[in-house]
Amino acid sequence: MVKVTAMTCLCVDVFDRTGEIRPGGEALNFAAAASRYGHMQLHLIGGIGEDAYGRSILDAIKGFPVNIDCVHVIPEGKTASNYTYLTEKGDRYYLEDSWQEGVYGSFQLSEIDRKKMRESQLIHTNFTCPIFFEIIELKKEYGFQISVDFDKERDFRGLEKILPFIDYFFISGEEKILPELRQWSINYQGIFVATLAEKGSIAFRGGKEYQAPAMEVTEVIDTTGCGDSYQAGFISSMLMNGEIVPAMEEGSKLAAETLSHIGGF
Repeated sequence: MVKVTAMTCLCVDVFDRTGEIRPGGEALNFAAAASRYGHMQLHLIGGIGEDAYGRSILDAIKGFPVNIDCVHVIPEGKTASNYTYLTEKGDRYYLEDSWQEGVYGSFQLSEIDRKKMRESQLIHTNFTCPIFFEIIELKKEYGFQISVDFDKERDFRGLEKILPFIDYFFISGEEKILPELRQWSINYQGIFVATLAEKGSIAFRGGKEYQAPAMEVTEVIDTTGCGDSYQAGFISSMLMNGEIVPAMEEGSKLAAETLSHIGGF
């Protein structure tokens, strides 16, 4: 059993057309998707508010085999939320005031959280996590692997100082960024994965390229959480058999499922 901890973005997505509220955030979406695999023990670290949004997250987690000992309810705090708009094709977009960070933006690790991290074989997080660089420092001390969602980050020069510490690098992109990822895979030890929407995904390790197609989806309902699901499938497969192409295919399978419904899981 591999102990995997996802941190720290727990939020709700509020959908413009219907007003529907769906628990989500990178950490929660990843943990929910990855919890279907029996070889992993999933844990969450993060903070939620003492409000209706926070209660909806707790209610949603109950349906999954995910440990929530380190999901902290902050008294009088507000749970992070994202007001989400969808195009007719199901692509999500946001306005300037869509994101309300709430207690997510001020979350600080407790000793209990650090103990959980010390016991973990892998930590999954996102680059915009407010305590991202603290997680990197703890990786140096505790030795866990780290998987990071870089989403649409494009300050590639600024990333150079942290790439030696990233085991699994995920980015949503376009084909023009692939040469950069290939070179990084030569310079550093990690696996570098770019998801390219309907064009599938491409990964690099040691300069070698791996490809996998996107799985066909009859109708795209909502792209929310698609990347998180891909990463969950990829990591789960890699921890099981260590083979990149099957991991990419498993990621594509989970992403296709997520595209077929509203919300991240």
